Amino acid sequence: MSGIVGIYYPDGQPVDHTNVERMMASLAHRGPDGAGVWRDGPIGLGHRMLWTTPESLQETLPLVSKTGTLVLTADARIDNRDELIGTLGLDDRPPGEISDSELILAAYEKWGVSCPERLLGDFAFAIWDGRSRKLFCARDPMGVRSFYYYHARRIFAFASEIKALFCLSDIPHRLNEVRVADYLVRIFEDQAITFYQGIFRLPAAHSLIVSRETIQIQPYWVHDPWREVRLPSDEEYAEAFREIFTEAVRCRLRSAFPVGATLSGGLDSSSIVCTARQVLAGEGNQRLHTFSAIFPGLLTEDLPKIDERSYVKTVLAMGGLEPHYVHADRLSPLAELDRVLWHEDEPVLAPNLYMHWALYSAAYQQGIRVFLDGIDGDTTVSHGLDLLTDLARTGRWKTLVTEATALARKSPSSFFTPRRVIWQFGLRPLIPKSAMQLWWVLRRRLTQPIWTVNTAINPVFARRVGLAERAQALLVNSSTPARTAREAHWQSLTSALIPYVLELADKAATAFSLEARYPFFDRRLMEFCLSLPPEQKLHQGWTRFVMRRAMAGILPHEVQWRISKANLSPNFKRRLLDYERETLDEVILNEPQVIEEYVDMPALRAAYARYASQPMHSGQDVLTIYGAVMLALWLRRAGLNVVS
Repeated sequence: MSGIVGIYYPDGQPVDHTNVERMMASLAHRGPDGAGVWRDGPIGLGHRMLWTTPESLQETLPLVSKTGTLVLTADARIDNRDELIGTLGLDDRPPGEISDSELILAAYEKWGVSCPERLLGDFAFAIWDGRSRKLFCARDPMGVRSFYYYHARRIFAFASEIKALFCLSDIPHRLNEVRVADYLVRIFEDQAITFYQGIFRLPAAHSLIVSRETIQIQPYWVHDPWREVRLPSDEEYAEAFREIFTEAVRCRLRSAFPVGATLSGGLDSSSIVCTARQVLAGEGNQRLHTFSAIFPGLLTEDLPKIDERSYVKTVLAMGGLEPHYVHADRLSPLAELDRVLWHEDEPVLAPNLYMHWALYSAAYQQGIRVFLDGIDGDTTVSHGLDLLTDLARTGRWKTLVTEATALARKSPSSFFTPRRVIWQFGLRPLIPKSAMQLWWVLRRRLTQPIWTVNTAINPVFARRVGLAERAQALLVNSSTPARTAREAHWQSLTSALIPYVLELADKAATAFSLEARYPFFDRRLMEFCLSLPPEQKLHQGWTRFVMRRAMAGILPHEVQWRISKANLSPNFKRRLLDYERETLDEVILNEPQVIEEYVDMPALRAAYARYASQPMHSGQDVLTIYGAVMLALWLRRAGLNVVS
């Protein structure tokens, strides 16, 4: 991943070259292989280069069109290169001489502001159009690449990271308390705001046009919940999945440097690793490096929940892989926190980020620049449990009982009897959430809004920022029951939590000069999986049925049909208390002043007491504690002005 910055003065004020240089210097970690600046009167664009693909080795940015009227700065990897090269008439040269930035610029010249919908891959870019005197910006469909901006009457500025914006004296450094409230109650639905007043992120799958008079933001692509694929047989569904998934992995292996991948032993990471191994072997390329987090030092009672070493070894036994291990049981969840917060620019609510940080560090030490990750195959492929809701809704009781019985038999937990499966996944989703909340109130189990349960937000602060009304407006879509299994799958794929996690990962990876790539977030794969009949996602008690069948002969049989899934919480719960007791005591018990205005301290201390006495039975308390402490440590570091 590279770094991009830009400044535009609508009133015609010339851009100071040193301002662009300062912004770029703050993003040096994103691009150690070169830097470039283009400036013309009121517009200035900058770029920091991280070489990853073979084409990037000869790439120079910002890129000026042959006519001199268009200028591009981009943090991008384009995957449908062959298609674009032919369509855009660039096939008069060898493909290796055509950079991804050339493809973006040519796409804009041909299709204008509709060009992002024609691009497959991960990207954040800005194009200055000198003909119309407008700045056009866009971000990829899932938000893999970051894009932040500030807009006021006399300035528009953007950057890959917030810290670059603060290099400009025009931009205030003030805390956005509304985002603090969202953070404390874990609401991620507002994908535009940040912890800083006036600084926004461009939402995923959106474009932005800035002119002298206006700024326009609009979506250019959405998941289509109505499209349906119908094929004659299970075999053909599996073959189609395998073809699309293999291409999603193949195009993410395009690299001029060694490639690494996470290998947890689960279905997602193992499918990526084994597919990549086959692709690399077919191309006579280098061996794939794998990186696995292991926990041998945990207590014996924890290991059955978290230890996947047997599955990892089964994958490695297939050959063609160079394994590396990170002893995550020796890590604190707050490890290197000062450095983490510098790179992230905001407090993070990601309990497992410390493990990714360690895996990225290990990859960096091996000279890796491209890192494949299995986030979030569960969502893209779907476990298919919403089929049970469909069966109940349409009165197909016999099939419902059959599927529920098969699912219960395969479940590793004795809790899931057929009756419980039918209730949990078949009937309960049909009950409106408002009715469920009323039932809990009548049972005296719920005396506050659902979005404040298991949090410790100060109620006075919540009222001051109008959180109740805000939550009601933001959560209206997620509180509406899906009408079909496909619509439920669509709701999962459009969850605001996905771009939130990807944005955190983006900045963590760039701390180690890595480009993280996510095959399961390939647009073609997501569109295909969403369009599948629900019976291809859950079949005879097998979740993610189409993917399991598609991986026949690619995955080891034990991994292909495994049912269990690792639970990473034991390590987090134990190590947070083991390694950070002093920090927790300081923030929660001794010096809480920085968060007292925002956090209900008696509630937080009660949660801490429960967690400290029984860390493995603390439920959501540990996440409440982690979030509040992270906020406090970030606020101390940030030194923000507060303007209520």
